[in-house]
Amino acid sequence: MSRHNDNRIIIFDTTLRDGEQSPGCSMNLEEKLRMAYVLDQMGVDVIEAGFPVASPGDFEAVTEIAKTVKNATVCGLSRAKKADIEASADAIKPALKGSTGGGRIHTFISTSPLHMKYKLQMPPEDVLEAVRESVTFARKFTGDVEWSAEDGSRTEDDFLCRCVEAAIEAGATTINIPDTVGYAVPEEFGAKIAMLFERVPNIDKAIISTHCHNDLGLAVANSLAGVQAGARQVECTINGIGERAGNAALEEIVMAMRTRPDLMPYENNINTTMITKASRTLSTITGFAVQPNKAIVGANAFAHESGIHQDGMLKHKQTYEIMTPESVGLNESSLVLGKHSGRHAFRKKLEELGFELGDNALQEAFARFKRLADSKKEIFEDDLIALVEDEVAHGNEAIQFVSLHIVAGSEGPQTAELTLRVNGEKETAKVEGNGPVDAIFKAVRAIVPHPDARLQLYQVHAVTGGTDAQAEVTVRLEENGKTVNGQGADADTLVASARAYLHALNKLLRKREGFNPQTASEAVAP
Repeated sequence: MSRHNDNRIIIFDTTLRDGEQSPGCSMNLEEKLRMAYVLDQMGVDVIEAGFPVASPGDFEAVTEIAKTVKNATVCGLSRAKKADIEASADAIKPALKGSTGGGRIHTFISTSPLHMKYKLQMPPEDVLEAVRESVTFARKFTGDVEWSAEDGSRTEDDFLCRCVEAAIEAGATTINIPDTVGYAVPEEFGAKIAMLFERVPNIDKAIISTHCHNDLGLAVANSLAGVQAGARQVECTINGIGERAGNAALEEIVMAMRTRPDLMPYENNINTTMITKASRTLSTITGFAVQPNKAIVGANAFAHESGIHQDGMLKHKQTYEIMTPESVGLNESSLVLGKHSGRHAFRKKLEELGFELGDNALQEAFARFKRLADSKKEIFEDDLIALVEDEVAHGNEAIQFVSLHIVAGSEGPQTAELTLRVNGEKETAKVEGNGPVDAIFKAVRAIVPHPDARLQLYQVHAVTGGTDAQAEVTVRLEENGKTVNGQGADADTLVASARAYLHALNKLLRKREGFNPQTASEAVAP
């Protein structure tokens, strides 16, 4: 059986579904819409926006994204259950009716012996019938149906072929073969995809897709092996976030193809100059900082410290640089504005950086910019990006930072006098702590009690260089098994710490509402 001749690769982004299942990465509606907007601008073909039946919040997010996305197909995930499929169909309905890229229902069921016996407790023939029934039912709502074989890489070849053939016969237009637990190695995974092309008689009637996890650090390599074997859709996430060790990273998949067209002559629709913006936006929303040595988007990805490397770079960049920073949207941070700059210049600069703020948000951001300009000698683009993204993240929260006064030093006691606005009303607490950060967090607890929440992570890094650099702080809170990350930015590290804690706390309070842990726990597939 011949493979598809088309070398166009469909980029299926599941940052808002599988990526959000990474502990602490949950997003609210506004944050999901921000991320979906960036993905759509970037040229992602399919946005898996959520698991609609899991919670009212997930349903609303998929619906709103389906209303607002202009170009991408919007996808909802469903188990092989009518209620799930109906929820997805209802959620993507605006995309089916509007002028967007369309709507897709993605349904899945486990096919490996291990999963069928212990997870589903179903015999193979019943699973095969469930494949037929679920795909047939989904086709009643849309012509764009994807079917996934959960734990596909550990599924027996004969049974996988039968399931794939049945799914296509029932109307699936995309067939996804996930390496759900990151068990496969590239040669093995590529052979699995090739086997399907050789053995499934109606394989030419569907697009074959990969969905690889990174438990052995092989998600990208496995995905590319699948593409070389004939797959024409790759499922991936920004920064590689996702369950456990994460998913295949979109930026690595795309740049590998762009950098090695001699071995991978494939095309995709991604505007690579938006990769850095997408990475930073996600990092700001989730509070998950990108590791410095992360490929493509890490802070050190284009840094050269070795004398031999520096010498080579000065003579010819390609000696040690296989792609340019500009190709992924990473431009050298330039000096921008100053304390005498006006609101018009500030707004214009933000528009150049891709920000469109309403009047109230612009006013707040401009006021913070002026305060930053008074305390920082040089303001860079990265400073503005951190400031504005922090303002956007915190603008509509129920608990908002107002002011902070700290007494600290080696003699002690360290105290924090903190004022917050809680549902519009100002409240103040003055508390001692074991250091200023401890005092701040205790002051927050005094104003807004949350006795069951536990601090799991407190992390600080500088936005730019210099002793007057803005600090970006990440805080992780856990409460009854629910984990959230918060992020705050400010020239004062302690103020940034307070803002980060409040960001996490607001997320935690929202997460208490409309959450179905039983259903959500089953959404880990494919």
